[in-house]
Amino acid sequence: MSFTSTPRRTVRRLGLALAASTVAVIAFPMSAQAHVEVQPGAVPGGDFAVVALRVPNERDDAATTKLRVILPRNPALGSVQTTEMPGWSVRTVSRKLAKPIDMFGAKVDKVVSEVTWTATQGGVRPGQFKDFELSLGQLPASGRLVFTALQTYGDGQVVRWNEVSTGGGAEPEHPAPSLTLTAPEEEGSAGDSGSSASAAGDSSEGSAGADVAVSAQATKAAKAAVAEQADSTPVLPTVLSGAALLVAVAAAGLAWRRGR
Repeated sequence: MSFTSTPRRTVRRLGLALAASTVAVIAFPMSAQAHVEVQPGAVPGGDFAVVALRVPNERDDAATTKLRVILPRNPALGSVQTTEMPGWSVRTVSRKLAKPIDMFGAKVDKVVSEVTWTATQGGVRPGQFKDFELSLGQLPASGRLVFTALQTYGDGQVVRWNEVSTGGGAEPEHPAPSLTLTAPEEEGSAGDSGSSASAAGDSSEGSAGADVAVSAQATKAAKAAVAEQADSTPVLPTVLSGAALLVAVAAAGLAWRRGR
């Protein structure tokens, strides 16, 4: 009797330990990696850029149905544009500036302060992520832009991504998405010209070309990040497959002992 009960207890304990380990392995990547982030995380400063707020669904029982992004207040961004997204509606809110800012010679006293996307279909379902694109400009020459993101689930839960790390400590539980601004890309020097008017014209054309190139590079980087994420091998199926194999081996061992 004792011989039979011992392997049963052993297998039962093994199953409980395996279940606890599987839950811990699954829960750790979700809490440590599934953050709302800006993609790409760094772009050249001093110009315009297309970036995306990448929003993963951290839950397995509800879809993300709304994303509200509050833009940095200082410095204010004179141009904030969205793009059409099937299955989502978008709304912007503007604010009046106490002091107008200069945008290519024009004075701007009203800027977009926040953008809200609301799902009109299924939203971001469990196990999925979504990129919400924004065109931003004119960016500061350097520094870091910090955003606040509010992620709303279908059951009403709101997760605030607004915690800023002070450095030297552990990463916040809900870090605020941020964008690092690197040194502006150097433009090619203009060739010698016959007159000052010709030189000014060449410089203007070169600047316009650089603007287009930078914007295209930013867009390409955002799309490439999405493709890379989509093509990566998921960790969760691998963990579950390993757990299933261990349970099967334990069950086979118990069956063999019972047969004896």
